[in-house]
Amino acid sequence: MDKTYQPDAIEQRWYQRWEQAGYFAPQGEGEPYSIMVPPPNVTGSLHMGHGFNNAVMDTLIRYRRMQGRNTLWQPGTDHAGIATQMVVERRLAAEGKTRHDLGRDAFIEKIWEWKAESGGTITGQMRRLGSSLDWSRERFTMDEQLSRAVQEAFVRLHEEGLIYRGKRLVNWDPTLHTAISDLEVESQEEQGHMWHFRYPLADGSGHLVVATTRPETMLGDTAVAVHPEDPRYRDMIGKMIRLPLADREIPIIGDDYVDPDFGSGCVKITPAHDFNDYDVGKRHNLPMINLFTIDAAMNDEVPEAYRGMDRYVARKQIVSDLDALGLLEKVVDHKLMVPRGDRSGVVIEPYLTDQWFVAVETLAKPAIDAVENGSIQFVPKQYENMYFSWMRDLQDWCISRQLWWGHRIPAWYDEAGQVYVGRSEAEVRAKHGLGDAPLRQDDDVLDTWFSSALWTFSTLGWPDDTPELNTFHPSSVLVTGFDIIFFWVARMIMMTLKFTGEVPFKTVYVHGLVRDAEGNKMSKSKGNVLDPLDLIDGISLDDLVAKRTSGLMQPQMAARIDKQTRKEFPDGIAAYGTDALRFTFLSLAATGRDIKWDMGRIEGFRNFCNKIWNAARYVLMNTEGQDCGLDGGEVELSLSDRWIISALQRAEQEVSEALDSFRFDQASYAAYEFIWNEYCDWYLELSKPVLYGDQYSEARKRGTRRTLVRVLEALLRMAHPFMPFITEEIWQRVAPLAGVQGDSIMLQPYPAANTAKLDAQAEQDIQWIKDVITAVRNIRGEMRIAPGKELDVFLHNGDDEDRRRLEENRAFLSKLARLSSITLLGADESAPPSATQLVGRMEILVPMAGLIDKDAEIERLSREIDKLRKEVSRCDQKLKNPGFADKAPADVVAREQAKLDEFRSSLARLEEQLEKIKYL
Repeated sequence: MDKTYQPDAIEQRWYQRWEQAGYFAPQGEGEPYSIMVPPPNVTGSLHMGHGFNNAVMDTLIRYRRMQGRNTLWQPGTDHAGIATQMVVERRLAAEGKTRHDLGRDAFIEKIWEWKAESGGTITGQMRRLGSSLDWSRERFTMDEQLSRAVQEAFVRLHEEGLIYRGKRLVNWDPTLHTAISDLEVESQEEQGHMWHFRYPLADGSGHLVVATTRPETMLGDTAVAVHPEDPRYRDMIGKMIRLPLADREIPIIGDDYVDPDFGSGCVKITPAHDFNDYDVGKRHNLPMINLFTIDAAMNDEVPEAYRGMDRYVARKQIVSDLDALGLLEKVVDHKLMVPRGDRSGVVIEPYLTDQWFVAVETLAKPAIDAVENGSIQFVPKQYENMYFSWMRDLQDWCISRQLWWGHRIPAWYDEAGQVYVGRSEAEVRAKHGLGDAPLRQDDDVLDTWFSSALWTFSTLGWPDDTPELNTFHPSSVLVTGFDIIFFWVARMIMMTLKFTGEVPFKTVYVHGLVRDAEGNKMSKSKGNVLDPLDLIDGISLDDLVAKRTSGLMQPQMAARIDKQTRKEFPDGIAAYGTDALRFTFLSLAATGRDIKWDMGRIEGFRNFCNKIWNAARYVLMNTEGQDCGLDGGEVELSLSDRWIISALQRAEQEVSEALDSFRFDQASYAAYEFIWNEYCDWYLELSKPVLYGDQYSEARKRGTRRTLVRVLEALLRMAHPFMPFITEEIWQRVAPLAGVQGDSIMLQPYPAANTAKLDAQAEQDIQWIKDVITAVRNIRGEMRIAPGKELDVFLHNGDDEDRRRLEENRAFLSKLARLSSITLLGADESAPPSATQLVGRMEILVPMAGLIDKDAEIERLSREIDKLRKEVSRCDQKLKNPGFADKAPADVVAREQAKLDEFRSSLARLEEQLEKIKYL
């Protein structure tokens, strides 16, 4: 093995071997286990959420594969209608063209060309994460077979009356000219205004005051609503208002939707431009007047003076005109949530338009039942409540998009506007006897969530009855974020139950978002985005700054992010490797919580990889070419051998139980504790007296060599699902020494605890040895005694068990604690003045005579104590100062409090140490 661990030298090499050998394909003979990867956008590139999500799924897949399950991890990508169309349209714009210059067919051909050139970026990046997907089965939502599944689902739902075309309110993007889903709308708090207008009563008896944040929509008002029990307006319900500027009369209506305590208690109702008003309008059969064009300009439904105006130009003009009429009562500043399209960035309009919808009411009940009866379980369980709250208040699902890229609606119109739905134009003509009559296919495409709702079964060959569908469906688990429970998880459950009669998955593991160290959402505008590949490969400071500031139009923002990045990463980002990154993700995967990214952790787990590497080198140096007890020679196990074998069983059990319950944080912690603390820190040290000592028999040495390689081989298999690359590289060298045959660690059985190998006595005895050695090391540290200085140690107040342990393990203690002598004192015996530590009731005594200069140490400690007392006083006064405590940012105050706590803790330790030395 190389002297140092270099992840870049092994990771891509091993992945290529695994993939070329076909190891990711289903091959186990046990119970099927399957996961369908949440299909990333074909336009996408890897982000921290992908990294975390993939680390979790790959850990589960590798774990179950090693358990002998017939395991499938199904890969694929989503065609990402809006995102992909925008990418290609931007490329055309650079050539001075639009999609309309090409026409629909030629434009779609351009998109397919783009996908062939650069659409596989994210799947290549997923490989870098070690994701062991069966790439031979890779699917794309626009593939021929998946397109056929989408078409079939649409036609069947339409035949049952569950898909219909109607005019309803949708989220409309005025730049992209399409309806979009709620998930594609980002609401941001922005500073705006609230305009208060006087609406005159038609009979001339007075007016009502209404308030609005969108004055331009008042031209589409069809009522003013008040609460039916509001005593101010109860008697006015049924009267008419003369709508200013529009020259129309509208009624005053009573509706519980109105909050009497908000504003004036009067609410303008614009059903075609507000989702809440739309519901009120339906309850009261109000007219719905659409004011806008697809560009959000004023259309011909408004007075001529405003036609063709942009909505915000019209807003200013309407306010000015109402003011001139004396109808503007006041304008107040008002913060409001503004919905913006996540792709275009423009303000989204509620827009009344003809769209295709899925009627979801009849689909919802079986989907609710499946979770209530336990057919599907959410982990953590709390997310079931989120699921139920949405499912019990469903609105029909708008599935059409005004795009060219996507699954085109399988509907055709004749010259009279009659619509016909079918799997093809030929089927429509034959079914309805249309002969050669002119037909035009619907221009719209389906929402990408429609095709992804079929993902678990369409990827396995549905609507055909395939062996894969019969074997791997329902899938075992879905790993996803909480933010798409509504948009994807729930729709998959509804659609899969509808078309297969089965649930799509048995468990939904819901994880949180990956946030920065301060708990903020990672975003380009905040300049806190981390690229998983930069953490794997490393990146220089200048390249990191350039990456974070590229594409930013505002120089001030770029300058802020530049400064912020240089402060946070003065040396750039080191190369940590994939295994360290994956282990960090898993260690942070506390159930149901968002993840605060911690650079300190990935640094620590890079050191963990180094620890494993160096431990393996030690084992190989002491076992390669040696007799490891595989050929039938006598083998004798030492106490430490029996202990580490027993400890291994407990670790294997803890890790497996945690993985079975999706506690990846607990599983990674149990593996880390065993490998670092038990095996590397203690067992390897305990092996040295046996391997290098002349007093031990060859059978004992043989037993230790065999234990070294067998436990190492087992712990590598235990850690493999978390850290696939380093474990494979080391296992190839260690497996033959342990008598294990095989081509790859990933095809070996996952270690299972054997309770017959538990040895409670060995565990207790080794714990005693560890406690004694730790106590001596603590005394060395406290008294500043050189690590290489041999010490005389006395044990006082020990019992018969302590005496036995001392006599049986004196050599271990002397070697590892560097002792010249160790004496168990009788009840009436005493030691010279000594530094003391306790192990249970037994005292560990180290005489100080000749080891330290007592007076010099007292003087040194006194100086340190004085300095710390001054720091404590300074911090305490600062925190008690109202000018700091009340006005400084909360994080600054918290840091100051943490410093004070640390100073106090250090002061207490030094004062205790000083008292000990005074009495020596």
